[in-house]
Amino acid sequence: MSRRKPYLVGHQEFARLYRVDPKQVAQWLSLSRGSVLDPSTAVVISGVRYWPLGFAAGWGATTARFRQVDYDAKAQIIAEQGEGWEPHRADELPPIVGQHEIIQIFGLPAQGTLATTIASGRFPAHDWLLSGSMLWMLDTVLDAADMLRASARSLPWEVDERIVAALRDGSYDGPGSRVLTRGRHTSKSL
Repeated sequence: MSRRKPYLVGHQEFARLYRVDPKQVAQWLSLSRGSVLDPSTAVVISGVRYWPLGFAAGWGATTARFRQVDYDAKAQIIAEQGEGWEPHRADELPPIVGQHEIIQIFGLPAQGTLATTIASGRFPAHDWLLSGSMLWMLDTVLDAADMLRASARSLPWEVDERIVAALRDGSYDGPGSRVLTRGRHTSKSL
């Protein structure tokens, strides 16, 4: 099933937009450096922050020290992601999941189980590959549940509707919902 997906960026893509090293994005988020990039502007998926492209591309013009966005980099990011739309706020995004959330949705025994299924080609293709991580729209994963059950040898691939409901309403607080930063967890932001 084809869905228009929102354009997103991770740390690496955010850095490309401003022609800086990805470590610079982490510094912009750092409270000790004045947090010029508010962590609450991102969503946390599988323990990593991602931003709507519209926000990320406009961010440089909102800072005390103006930063010019690289419009060529923005066009490349859009081309890499295919047909979609440009959100500006995290609350505009549909539910998006990574491997941590998928393991919870299906109650899988280990990450290796999911990794093997993905590598075998039995799992649906990722909707995004951002900063080296695969991400899916929740509906992409749910649409594949019947096919996963039919092709499974031993796992039931049953959907935990409580996890799905929490992902849909933004209350999911399980594995992957927090970013581990210097030994402490920070909350998921929506």
